[in-house]
Amino acid sequence: MMTPKKMAPSLILINPWIYDFAAYDLWSKPLGLLYLAGYLRACGFNIHLIDCLAVHHPALKNSALPARRVYGTGKFLRKRANRSPSLKHVPRSYSRYGIPRQLFVNALREAKPPDAILVTSLMTYWHPGVTEAIAVAREVHPRTPILLGGIYAALCEEHAIATSGADRVVTGISLQDMAKLLDVLLDFGIGGGKAPPSSNGLPLPAFDLLHGLDHVSLLTSTGCPYRCEYCASHFLNPQFFTQDPHQVFNEILHWHQDRGILDFAFYDDALLVGFEKHLGLILEELVRQNLGLRFHTPNALHVKELSPEAAELLWRAGFKTIRLGFETSDMTMHQFLDRKLSEGDFERAVRSLLKAGFAREQIGAYILAGLPGQSVGSVKESVEFVNRVGAMPFVAEYSPIPHTPLWDKAVASSQYDLVAEPLFHNNTLLPCWQEEQRKEFKQVKARVMEIRKGSAGSSNLRHSLRRIHCQC
Repeated sequence: MMTPKKMAPSLILINPWIYDFAAYDLWSKPLGLLYLAGYLRACGFNIHLIDCLAVHHPALKNSALPARRVYGTGKFLRKRANRSPSLKHVPRSYSRYGIPRQLFVNALREAKPPDAILVTSLMTYWHPGVTEAIAVAREVHPRTPILLGGIYAALCEEHAIATSGADRVVTGISLQDMAKLLDVLLDFGIGGGKAPPSSNGLPLPAFDLLHGLDHVSLLTSTGCPYRCEYCASHFLNPQFFTQDPHQVFNEILHWHQDRGILDFAFYDDALLVGFEKHLGLILEELVRQNLGLRFHTPNALHVKELSPEAAELLWRAGFKTIRLGFETSDMTMHQFLDRKLSEGDFERAVRSLLKAGFAREQIGAYILAGLPGQSVGSVKESVEFVNRVGAMPFVAEYSPIPHTPLWDKAVASSQYDLVAEPLFHNNTLLPCWQEEQRKEFKQVKARVMEIRKGSAGSSNLRHSLRRIHCQC
């Protein structure tokens, strides 16, 4: 008599909703969760992935979907939502971004009863979406252990343990040591049945589990050798790790040939570091293959690393969206903020990009606003400086981040209780500025829009990019 084949253990992986005053899809994909899905699938688990931010779910085909823009960006579905009383004073609408609640419930029910549910998280102030996703998953699968990981869980571990509703908050696991998660699952009596992959590189992220894939996010490295005062990259990924260039190229080639993908967005914190031995090799192969692909850098490039040779290769390889980590034209501020920019570096970088062939509208420079001790006048000067040099200004409001060198100063300067409530980390609040500064800042934002609207061909560049926690 044949022994019945043992069923592979089943896991549900969830990317939760966003609750915020604004959110925009700039090549957004739950990249860490997709890497984890690829790894766990290779370990013998059946994976059912639910992306609450999906915009191409087949069940939405008869819905009034938000417009999508060139290169795969666009708006999320959204629904007006009740907000915490602590945010009642903000004169802006508050929404839940993502798929309808019932669609999420249906997706949970369609999956066979899982052995565990894994939930990821991103911005600290998006935790209401995390808590709601866990609560709904608990209703549908009441006896299934729920594990929470991701950036919010790592940066606000105590808050996540106290409020998320998860059975375990998992921290300290990077993409290089995902095997540690197998030990956590074994604590709940859950094993995959296969030996973990032996490759030293990252597994292929499971983009095939997403609906209507129209672009792919790339991560050729993790961590960052810079130590910027406002950035949590070093806390989240203490070691700077780079993937083998051939593996990265093969990943690009796979998604292009298998799914017809043309648009790829790099989400490295330090994409240009070690250019000649890393990204340069990838780009040279892309130029040789001449695949007609388009590349984007929403997570910003380090200005100091952008040589004329690198700019030329970026252009020839097909980069369409360049974002530079400029932060401020005040060199005194750079001395204590990041020490990653010297006098003349920005001008040289922009000149190199323009000479290589990039149009002004393709070159955006992030300018930080709302830093503790920063004046609105300093931001104004930075905006005008970027405009004069020949790039497009993009203001990025500062979000206080726990475990960064600037955190204590942010806490001391804010009228909000940043320690107790991560909702107050929301950059819409400009939590480290006073009310008079917030009012004055509206004029700066209006000036930025005036510059961008006045630039020919900028119609698809009029949405300011909101920074992720690990960006440097």
